[in-house]
Amino acid sequence: MSRSPAVYLLASAKRGTLYTGVTSDLIQRVWQHREHLAQGFTERYGFDRLVWYEQHETMENAIQREKKIKKWNREWKIRLIEENNPEWRDLWQDIAGTS
Repeated sequence: MSRSPAVYLLASAKRGTLYTGVTSDLIQRVWQHREHLAQGFTERYGFDRLVWYEQHETMENAIQREKKIKKWNREWKIRLIEENNPEWRDLWQDIAGTS
């Protein structure tokens, strides 16, 4: 996976607390979350499960999408996740190429 702007959702557990973020390097950013290097809200809730992401052509588009998703209610976010990841599988292995 090459570096490209992405919007992502992390979860503390299946149907747990959700975090919406945006980044220019999804692998690096999710790794930071998994290693608990991201301080604040994500560190406090132990987000380490990537449950959804969407890549974009430009950072501007990714930021706009992130802002929209952040305004959504929780059920809409859960529906977004479960459309493509009904088991809430950690997608880290998919993006990092690890087993």
